[in-house]
Amino acid sequence: MLHHIRRLWALMRARITLLGADPERGEITTTVIVTALMAIAAIVIVAIIVAKLTAKAQSIDLGLG
Repeated sequence: MLHHIRRLWALMRARITLLGADPERGEITTTVIVTALMAIAAIVIVAIIVAKLTAKAQSIDLGLG
């Protein structure tokens, strides 16, 4: 998973570099890219938290067996 995040980060850096070279592009593109990266990061963080909470909930011994 970390490999995918690094690859995505490298792709976004390359994309931002290309967009910065073109003076006709507005700042809105960079804003959209940063917003998309933040949304992806939020989804990843929530997925990690859910996985940890689920694992913890399943490890609780209820004494039923």
